[in-house]
Amino acid sequence: MSLFSSPSEHRPGSDEISEVYVRTMRVKDLPAVMKIERRSFPTPWSETLFQTEIEENSNADYVVACRADELVGYAGMWVLPGGAHITNIAVDPDQRGRRVGTRLLLTLMQRVQFRGLRRMTLEVRKSNKQARRFYQRYGFKVQGIRANYYTDTHEDAVVMKCEDVGKMLATFRFEDSDQGAHS
Repeated sequence: MSLFSSPSEHRPGSDEISEVYVRTMRVKDLPAVMKIERRSFPTPWSETLFQTEIEENSNADYVVACRADELVGYAGMWVLPGGAHITNIAVDPDQRGRRVGTRLLLTLMQRVQFRGLRRMTLEVRKSNKQARRFYQRYGFKVQGIRANYYTDTHEDAVVMKCEDVGKMLATFRFEDSDQGAHS
């Protein structure tokens, strides 16, 4: 059973997370991905960029989160020799607060571990304190600042890194086992 498929988890919001499944992104998902992308980011990626990532970039790994037949979020990363770099994670604004982002991030971390890698990096807007706190909960630490990184607003990016994905996943499993989850 997957780390995230426990229907008996007893934490608040567990019904929401157990209803969500994650699978590899496909071209036919792009219209729904674009709706979330446009609602989530001031300067959204183009559909062509996503299509290029999933069809032509051999280092890219993109997934979608679905609840029933509805696509409710997506995430992507580049898998590189030294680790992985998260390119984006987005959840439909109407679905936020239901642990979809958690499911997406942990799925990416699990995929990194499966490939025998340990490190992950990402950039996040300096003003996005909620996202920064979210990543910190999963072992990401601030590594530095990229000045004027975001071309739309010239906002700085906070560079964050998780040094040991396996350790974080083991911690997550241990916490789940304390709550009566099956792994």
